Amino acid sequence: MTAVMEISNDDVMYRVDSVWLGPPKATFPWRARYVSWGIGLTSTLVVLGLLRVWFGFGVFTLGWSLVIGIGLTRAVGRKLTHERPLRDVTRMAVRELTTPRQHTATTGGAAGIAAVRVREHRPTPRHRVSTREARRG
Repeated sequence: MTAVMEISNDDVMYRVDSVWLGPPKATFPWRARYVSWGIGLTSTLVVLGLLRVWFGFGVFTLGWSLVIGIGLTRAVGRKLTHERPLRDVTRMAVRELTTPRQHTATTGGAAGIAAVRVREHRPTPRHRVSTREARRG
């Protein structure tokens, strides 16, 4: 019988999330990392401010800001891992948005509309003499 030796890597050590489960003896029914709480609070407050400017403050504004804030938190949280923290994702997004791009606007092209004449009235078709009539003719 041969013994099998397993070599493990250190990924398990980095998968441990710093999770706040709630106050002692009254934990929340969901797991949320500290970064998720920060993203959620920030996004909810920003959305609440924008909705308050457009629609005024009310129960529906508060409710929709919570729903949109949770959606934004979940969308951003899917991109975050222990190998790609929030700081790196934001740096990547800023660099992606501010990178100089190649100018692709063109002037002119193979076909243009500058030489197309526009008439007010549709021209009437001319009477065309067929080749058979021309032979008789």
